[in-house]
Amino acid sequence: MSTPPPPGPHQPQETQGPHPQGQYPYPQGPYAAPGPYPYQPWGQGYSPYNRPAPVNGAAIASLVLGILCFVPAGGLLLGLIALAQIRRKGERGRGMAVTGAILSSVGLALWVVGLSGGITFDVWTGLKDAAHDNGSAYSLTTGECFDAPSGSLEGLAYDVDRVPCDGRHDAEVFAAFKMTGGAEYPGDAKVTDVADTKCYALRYGYAMDAWAVPDDVDVYYLTPTRQSWRLGDRDITCLFGNTDEKAGLTGSLRNDARTLDADQVAYLKAVNLENAVLDAQPEDSPDDDLRGSRAWAGRMSAALTEEIGSLRDHHWPADARKPVAKVATAVEASRREWARAAKATDADSFYAHYDRAMVLSTPDTSMTARKALGLTATPPPSLDGDDGGGSDRGGSQFEV
Repeated sequence: MSTPPPPGPHQPQETQGPHPQGQYPYPQGPYAAPGPYPYQPWGQGYSPYNRPAPVNGAAIASLVLGILCFVPAGGLLLGLIALAQIRRKGERGRGMAVTGAILSSVGLALWVVGLSGGITFDVWTGLKDAAHDNGSAYSLTTGECFDAPSGSLEGLAYDVDRVPCDGRHDAEVFAAFKMTGGAEYPGDAKVTDVADTKCYALRYGYAMDAWAVPDDVDVYYLTPTRQSWRLGDRDITCLFGNTDEKAGLTGSLRNDARTLDADQVAYLKAVNLENAVLDAQPEDSPDDDLRGSRAWAGRMSAALTEEIGSLRDHHWPADARKPVAKVATAVEASRREWARAAKATDADSFYAHYDRAMVLSTPDTSMTARKALGLTATPPPSLDGDDGGGSDRGGSQFEV
């Protein structure tokens, strides 16, 4: 097996859109390659298959006034009027009305601050509650599936159409969390870095069986904007979407304690311990930062130690005991190589132990255990037969 390329994690860009690709020398898992930019809400549009409803004029006026930041009270008033008219007439433009109201509120708040010398307003919660009834991307909750009006997850938009997860849809919300921070916006790079890191970690809590997630599924996220941050917005929403926008998703990707039995959950919790550490691979290669790579290898060894303990301590069904025991033995062999990599005196030695760990980490051993537990027993194409070469951040599946 050839020496793998220097490991390095995904680095989010400051521009907004689907997140960039990163290169990883360990086997890629079922999550597909990320897109080229960090993600934010999508582009306004409509389905090409049926005639769209007319766009409400007051919503357009509210958005224009909000963007231009003059007559903020007028933009806010028009936004509220538009929401009422849209609900009554069934017109489009709910997202524009909400956005216009938000931007106008920012302008109004800044105007009041200028007059009062320090009064601030947190109107985000109220606007978000109102947006939930009007199909805004700002109000999505975990477990919801939706379509983007344009059919694309790229661009800038605020309207979404909630649809049942059983049928075809553009995306599925798998997690949401709040950032911390003061009144000053931390910047696009910081926001997208937090979203990228945490959304990847949170995906295991919603889709525990990574083998059951199709290879063409990617991770996206919605983040606060500079304007919404001033109103108190700290919400980040994590999404699953298909890299082939025309294909979309069909059926929910959720597989957790709600849908799995206790033995399945125990097994997946154990094998996902290492995946979380793999997602935190250092930015610099061992050639540039041997100390950082050694520390990461030490965390890998510790994660595998915990995984082995979980696999051996759980009381498994009779037909799964021997297969799971073989998985634990294989993980122990890999753990020893990670422990040696953590003590490497030079980059070449680190790569040698790293390479051996990857050779030992094949999906073959776990297939029998998974079958006995009723889990997906077929490795995703990106993992099956992988030689440990470069892969993307989405693919941190390392299970033996």
